[in-house]
Amino acid sequence: MKRNESKEDYLEAILVLKEQNKEVGQIDIAKYLDFSKPSVSLAMKNLSEGDLIEIKTNGSIDFKEKGYEIAKEVYERHTILRSFLIKLGVSFKNADTDACQIEYVISNESFEKIKKLYKSLE
Repeated sequence: MKRNESKEDYLEAILVLKEQNKEVGQIDIAKYLDFSKPSVSLAMKNLSEGDLIEIKTNGSIDFKEKGYEIAKEVYERHTILRSFLIKLGVSFKNADTDACQIEYVISNESFEKIKKLYKSLE
């Protein structure tokens, strides 16, 4: 799968919000990401057309299987990288910001090695 940072950011945001609220709408995503409502609306249309999400008649957003798998993968990368950096002594804020950047450029091989090392430190 070719990585698409913007698409993955939206999917990750939906996953995080669903864990908090159960039901997620476009306004929730706009607030969470600090994006404009029209930008989120366009992104949701594209994700829906890409068969990654479903926008229900009440406006709530649900994952389709492929979208959920991508969101879980991105979120796992983010949380493990952030936690690993914190364990190294990096502040939460910087670790979170850095993890957002690293999760898109790190190879699968490097991530798996970091994940294995991090799990051994727990």
